[in-house]
Amino acid sequence: MNNTLDTLDKAVDVVRQENVARILDCAERLFRHYGYGKTNVADIARELGMSTANIYRFFASKVEIHQAVCGRMLATCYQLTYDACHSPGTASERLRRYVQTHYQWTRDTMLDQEKVHEMVVVAIERDWHVIERHIDRIRGLVAEVISEGIAAGEFADQDPEVASRCFGAAIITLCHPQMVAQCLAKKNRAMPDELIEFAIRALKK
Repeated sequence: MNNTLDTLDKAVDVVRQENVARILDCAERLFRHYGYGKTNVADIARELGMSTANIYRFFASKVEIHQAVCGRMLATCYQLTYDACHSPGTASERLRRYVQTHYQWTRDTMLDQEKVHEMVVVAIERDWHVIERHIDRIRGLVAEVISEGIAAGEFADQDPEVASRCFGAAIITLCHPQMVAQCLAKKNRAMPDELIEFAIRALKK
């Protein structure tokens, strides 16, 4: 009996996950096409052939859907930066690779369409926990690389957590979507490679 119930629970969970994925895929597609502000839950339901009430079985609001879409996008970013930070090479090489990877992802994903940029700006301005959690996870990755660089004698002896926060502040114009967009339109800004090398030199003896 217990095995049967477990099997049923797993089947229900799989169906739920599939429905959640369908809703998020559809929501992201509509956000990208029409913009976050012009898309509502009824639009998502209509596109999926569902009732609005059915959408609310899985998400309490449009805001919650938006948070989940952003969470998926940031999870992709985190995996890319995780791979860069854990790739072969010295700590400096891995930090350089991390920033270049994050910068390219921001340009490709966040700035490829005006509607995507709007979606990201709304998330940042509302100071959602999903954004803060992502920042904390990235800082943790960078602190780990800096700590290894200190242990290898490559970087000066310092608090890796503090160094990670400062490193992040130094290269923020390469990671923050709004700042990246602004800097791309200006000619009197430090170039990405210049910022990266400046930030890495600050960590050394």
